[in-house]
Amino acid sequence: MYRQRERRERRFDSQPREMHKATCADCGKECEVPFEPSGDRPVYCRECYQKHRPPRRY
Repeated sequence: MYRQRERRERRFDSQPREMHKATCADCGKECEVPFEPSGDRPVYCRECYQKHRPPRRY
């Protein structure tokens, strides 16, 4: 429970996230992601990520 609250609080902190440029592995468009791509895993733009995201479990 503590970790969930901690994550929620961090999400709303005042500092903007540092964004990094990347190329979508699916469509080839340039995009920005909130992490530095390491090159060993594919990076997807927002639209393509929706297609590749695993279904949510409720």
